[in-house]
Amino acid sequence: MESALEWHSAVALLDWQVDLGADEAIGDTPIDRFAVAEELAANPPAKAKQSAPSQPVERKEIDAVEVARQTAGAAGSLDALQQAMAGFEHCALKRGARSLVFADGNPAARVMILGEAPSREDDRAGRPFTDRTGALLDRMLSAIGLSRGSEDPETAVYITNVLPWRPPQNRDPEAEEIAMMLPFLQKHIELVSPDVIVLMGNIACRAALKKQGILRLRGQWTKAFGIPALPMVHPENLRQPHAKRDAWSDLLSLRAHLNEKAKA
Repeated sequence: MESALEWHSAVALLDWQVDLGADEAIGDTPIDRFAVAEELAANPPAKAKQSAPSQPVERKEIDAVEVARQTAGAAGSLDALQQAMAGFEHCALKRGARSLVFADGNPAARVMILGEAPSREDDRAGRPFTDRTGALLDRMLSAIGLSRGSEDPETAVYITNVLPWRPPQNRDPEAEEIAMMLPFLQKHIELVSPDVIVLMGNIACRAALKKQGILRLRGQWTKAFGIPALPMVHPENLRQPHAKRDAWSDLLSLRAHLNEKAKA
C-alpha cells in the first residue's frame, strides 16, 4: 500500500507546477474542452442587458441666507427666535464658539444697542458687552440716565450684536457671515421694535446701513431697518481724548432725541 503524500512534498510539487506555468486546478473528472467550445457555439449565453448610463447626481447647494430667512420668519417671539438661532447649523462660527450670545437688557426698552460680535468674555458669559468694553459702555449709558438693568422702558436699554457667535481670535466678521445672520437680526429688531437703534462701530453700520467709515458716519442721525439710528464709535476704540469728546457729544444727541420723542 502506497503511503500518503506528505504535506511538505505536496507543497513542493505545487510550487513546481506553478513554476511550470500551471494556473488552474485540475479536477478528478477530465473535461473535453473541444466539446465545451462546440456547445458554447451552438448555445451562446444571453447577453447581459446594458443598463442605461447612470445620470450624475445633482447636488443642490444650500442657500444659507434663504434658510435663515425662512427660519427667522417663522419665529413669533424672542424665545422662539433664540431657539431658531441656536438650531441654525449653516454658520461655521457656531462650531468654534462656546455659547450663543443672544441679548441682554430689557426688550421693552426704547433704545436698542447693536454691537458687532461677542468677545471672548461674552462667549463665556453668554451675554453681550460683559468685558471691560462693556463696563465702559455701562458708564457711558449711566451718564445720560440709561441702564441695561432698568425695568423702566424709559431708562432701559436692550443690547445685541450683528453676530451671535464669537469669530476666532476676535477677528472682524466676514461679509458672508453678516449676510447669513442678517435675517435673524432683522427679525430681532422687528420683535423688539425700539424707538432708537445705536449702531456701535463699523460692523454694525455695515450690517444696518451697508456703509462703513465710522469716523465719518458717527453722530449723524439716519435710519436703519426703518427706525431712527445713531452711529457711534465702538467703546473699545475710545482711547484718544477727541474720541471720548465725540462719544460724549453723541450721547447727548441720543438723550436729546429721547427727550424730544417723549414730549411728542
